[in-house]
This record gives sequence, C-alpha cells and structure tokens, in this order.
Amino acid sequence: MRSRLKLVSGTAALILAAASLTACTAESESPSTTATTTAAGEVSTEQNAAAVLAANKKDHAQDGDASRSPSEAATISLTGDTATSTSGSVKVNGSAVTITASGTYRLTGKLANGQVLVNAPDGKVKLVFDGVDITSSTGAAVAVTEADEVIVVLADGSQNTLRDTDSYADGAEVNAALFSAADLTITGTGALSVHGNGNDAIASQDGLVVQAGIITVDAVDDGLRGKDYLVVKGGTITVTAGGDGLKADNAEAADSGYISVSGGEVKVTAAGDGADAATDLVVTNGGLTIVTGGGNGKAVTGDVSAKGLKSGVITVLEGGKATIDASDDAVHGDGAVRVNGATLAIASGDDAVHAEGTLRIDSGKIDITASNEGLEAKDIVINGGEVSIVSRDDGMNAANGSGQQAGGQAMPNQGGQGQPGQGQAPGQGGPGGGEQVADVSLTVTGGQVVIQAGGDGFDSNGVATISGGTVIVNGPTASNNGALDVNGSFTITGGVLLAAGSAGMAVSPAAQSGQGWLSATLTAAVPAGTTLHVVDSAGKVVATFVTSKTVQNVVYSAPAIKTGEEYKVYAGGSAAGTSIGGLAASGSLGQATLAATVKAGVAAAGRGPGRR
Repeated sequence: MRSRLKLVSGTAALILAAASLTACTAESESPSTTATTTAAGEVSTEQNAAAVLAANKKDHAQDGDASRSPSEAATISLTGDTATSTSGSVKVNGSAVTITASGTYRLTGKLANGQVLVNAPDGKVKLVFDGVDITSSTGAAVAVTEADEVIVVLADGSQNTLRDTDSYADGAEVNAALFSAADLTITGTGALSVHGNGNDAIASQDGLVVQAGIITVDAVDDGLRGKDYLVVKGGTITVTAGGDGLKADNAEAADSGYISVSGGEVKVTAAGDGADAATDLVVTNGGLTIVTGGGNGKAVTGDVSAKGLKSGVITVLEGGKATIDASDDAVHGDGAVRVNGATLAIASGDDAVHAEGTLRIDSGKIDITASNEGLEAKDIVINGGEVSIVSRDDGMNAANGSGQQAGGQAMPNQGGQGQPGQGQAPGQGGPGGGEQVADVSLTVTGGQVVIQAGGDGFDSNGVATISGGTVIVNGPTASNNGALDVNGSFTITGGVLLAAGSAGMAVSPAAQSGQGWLSATLTAAVPAGTTLHVVDSAGKVVATFVTSKTVQNVVYSAPAIKTGEEYKVYAGGSAAGTSIGGLAASGSLGQATLAATVKAGVAAAGRGPGRR
C-alpha cells in the first residue's frame, strides 16, 4: 500500500507513465483508475501473501461465529405483512421490524413487503436465518444502520431469500438488499439467495467476511462488496452481477480496500470485474471460476473494466485454483503481480496476466489458452512454475509504453539491407521490435515456459536474460514479427531455449553470452509437423523439435552447445519420448535432409544478436 511500498532496484526503478505512449512492439495498458494507482516498479514482489495481509487491517471474524445457544436466542416470527417477537428489544411497526439491542435473534417466516432493521449502538448482533423470505419494495430487505458487528448465521438445512427495491435515491447510503454499516460476517451451513434489484446484493460499509454457507446472489451492480475488505474463508458462493462480482473499494486508507480468498468455492459471472480490490488482492486457497464481460470473445467497449482478478496495488496468487474467462485482462495489478503456487486456467480478450510494474512467477501452473498478449509487465521475472501461453500477439512482452532507454535515447538502427540467406541482417521491414531500448526487462531463471504466439513470442523492449529453466517459443509465421524480439542486450547463461518462427525479424542472443547458442535460417521454410534435428560435428543429435506451424528460423541454446563449433540442422526423421512444447526427449535422423549449416555464436540472417 502507499505507506509501505518498497522501491525495486535495477530495471524496476521508478517510472511514472504520465502520457499514453506507444512502444514499438506493443502498447502497455493504462493503469486502472483508483486512488492507490502507483508508479510502475514501486511495489515489491518480494512480499508474499502473509506479508501483504499483515500490512492490512485484520479482519473481524472469529472462529465459532456460527455457534449459538437456542435457549438464548430471541425469536422473530415473520408473518406476511407483520411480525411477532419474544424479545422486548424488537420493535414491530407494521412490516418494519427493528432490533434495538445486542443479542442473538432467530428469524423465521416470510415478510411480503417489509424490512428487518438493526439499530443497536455499541453491540454485537447475531441474526440466525432459519427459513427467512423477505421482500422490500422501498429499500433494503435487511439493513444494519448501527452496531459494532453483525453475524448472519444460516441455520442448517434452511433456505433463505432476500429481495430489495428496484431503485434507490441518488447518494443513498443504504443501497443493497443485505446492507450493513458495521462489520458483517456470513456463516452457517444453510443457504442464502440475495437479489440486488436496485444496486448491490450484499454490502458492508466496513468489512465483509464469508466463513461458510451456500450463497447465491444476483445484482444490477456489485455482488458482494466490503468497503474496507472482503474476505472469503469458505462456503459456496455464486455471483451474477451487472457490475463487479467481488469488490473492496476503500482506496483512502493504506490498510483497507483489500480482497482475500483463503477457502471456499466462488463462481462469478460479471459484466464488470470478477474481483476488484482498491489495494491488494490475495488468493491462498479455494477455487475461483470467473467470467467477465461475456468472456474472451467479447470486445471491451468504452471505459468498461471487465478484468478477472484486479488490484490497485498488488495481486498475489499463492494457492488455490482459478479458471478465468475475461474479455479484458484475466489477472491484473496496477502495481505488481506475484504468482507462487496457484493453478490458473485463463482465456483472455486482452492480456492474460498484466502488471504495470513487476510480474513475478515463482511456482504454480498457468495455462493460457487464449489471449491478445500472454504476460505483459514492465519487468517480467520467471523463477519457476509451468507456464503455457497461446496469444494472438506477443507471448511475453516487457514494455512500459515509452520505447526509450533509461536516458531517453533511441538505439540507432544498425540493420543492414541484405536479404535472408546472404549472411547479412535485412532492414527492419516496418515496425516490429523497433530500435529504442526501454528501461524494462524480461528475466527467466527457472521453470518451464511454452509459447504459441501469433506476434513476437519472447519480447522485451529493453533487456532480456535467461539463466535457467526451459523456454520454448513457437513464434509467428509472418516476417514482420519474430519468435525472439529484444531491443537491448539479450544474454543467456543457462537453461534451455528453443525459438522457432519466421526469418525476417530473427533475433539471437548476444555473442558474449555465457552459454552457447545457434541461430539457423533454413534453406526453405518447413511446414507444421516437420521434425527438425540439431546435430553436432560428431554426428550426434543434440536436440529434436517438431514444428507446430511453418518455420524458417530456429534459435537453440543449451549447455551442450559450444560456441564456435559447427552444427547442422536436418528436417525429417522422427522424435521420441516426452515432448515439451515440441522439444522432444530424443530423436533419430532416418532419411532427414540437410536444412542448414551454422556456427554456434554467429547470428543468422534477420535482425542479428540482441544489443545489435
């Protein structure tokens, strides 16, 4: 949050995007509009879920909130157009039922057109819903106007329903079917259906915690909203919302405005965002199924935000499973995003995972089946995990929108005018990676990344480094993009890289890289399904790859590649064993034919090595 942000060194230094500038490779998205929007790079991804939550206001809920003593509970019987009660603290005025003191109250029956109000200063009120059906044509079905805390317990086996008015006055404070001006907890083993006909379904002006229960809500605006925080610890929650599904919107306090999911099963279908946190969004367990804006096949129009998981500061996904189908970004952080142990299945109409600052992946599994760009951030760091990306444009894109070096200087064009196959890099052929070097970075130290990209596959408008892990890029077929696209220095010191794509914009690692690499432009493009082999001077097959689309350039780096030695690339033969993104465990030449002869460390025709 704003009072606890840490500056990140190096390429993640403070950059404030004050204008909408276009990078040569891709345009970085504008931050979401919240009072907590911070400069890119200002939020540290060293924070884990526990650290982020510790810096926030602790939620109010306690274990045992669902327990009650039937002998101590006062009874409120709803009888159509009025009610009766065994408690002197319950006032009945026609169809308006008002609770005026702390205590436990058991509600049963139906109120056809009325309200249950809680006005209990300095007290904790427990409402046990045991077969309640309340409809109001004038306002909220249940409204807490004053209390220290309210706990709604859904009695075992009960079905409860709340419906509110279809309109509220502009600026009305009470504006949800189940509204609380105090901290609100929902728990128990029963079921609750809430119809927010006029605005939100369930809303708290303080904190909202769901511990348990089967909760189904629909709302013309937001489904579940806790101003200070929204915490889901358990239960089964289904939300259909014309606005946001889950929301915490206090952007003024540094320790508020967060969403935490640590258990339960949540299903959201929203016209707006699936989960929108003004500050932090943290998921450590549970299951999320989210569809926003009609899904990835629908275009976002105007100023509508239809993101899956969105935070104003940092999004931390440290466990649980999330399936997201979003017309906008699927996972978004205005400051940063960290994935460490979560399992994500994503289809996105825009970026699958987007951070304005740093995007860091330490562990977990991310399966992106559709996106415009797979991963996009100012600084992308992959330390582990399994990432699979299908993108219409760039697979991974490190960009900030400036397209400039840290000093604001453009890198001069050093491309020649030759043609592929003449041993000379051709001219740029129009916009692709461009020649300006931005203060952004793409770093891979471990893990496994497999990319199927329609545009650039592995793309940095600044620098790029691979020191470990496995990166497989199935790049574009069009000559105006490349499997690799790095505007600044591109070094590889470890791991495995195989990038296959078109030849016109081919980029290679820097000659001074600590690990050997080769770049081969084939004598002719080969179609999808072709088996390619890299063979050393002793005739040993050191790599076998099966193409998934038309390919004319292949870049390969692994510990076995020795700089300065000659390698041959053959087309044909067979592949065997487990394959990672087309890179097979082994292969044999059979009747394969020679497709290229190269020297390791020498760039093939195209744009040449990184830091040209």
